[in-house]
Amino acid sequence: MADADDVRRLALALPHVVEVDSAGFDFRVADKGFVWSYPERRPGKPRLIRTDVAVLFVGDEAEKQALLLGEPDLFFTAPGYEGLPLVLLRLPEVGVERLSELVTDAWRMRAPAALVADLDDPATLSG
Repeated sequence: MADADDVRRLALALPHVVEVDSAGFDFRVADKGFVWSYPERRPGKPRLIRTDVAVLFVGDEAEKQALLLGEPDLFFTAPGYEGLPLVLLRLPEVGVERLSELVTDAWRMRAPAALVADLDDPATLSG
C-alpha cells in the first residue's frame, strides 16, 4: 500500500526532479510533468485534489491500454484523459516497489536522454 509520501520520496530521489507547489503533489523533470495528484473534476463543484490517486505519464496509447486492461484494480482513466498518454493509479492498491517502477518509468519517458543515460550509468550514481 503506497501513499503520497511514497510518491514524493520516490520522485525526489530521481535526478533533476522539481516539485511544483500544489495542493497535492506535482513532479517534473526538464519542465515536463511525469507524476502528479489527480485533480478530480466534479460537475457543479470545484476540482478536488486527490492525493490517493496519482496521474502517471505512460508514453503512448498502447501502453495506457495495456495497463488499463491488464490491471484494472490499479489503473483507470477519467473524462478529459481520452487520447492522452496518462493513466490514473490508485495508490492504496499498489505496493511501494511497483510504484517505484512506475514513477521511474514515467520519469524516463519525460527526461532528456542525457539524464536517462546518467541514471542508467552506475558509475555516475556512485561518484
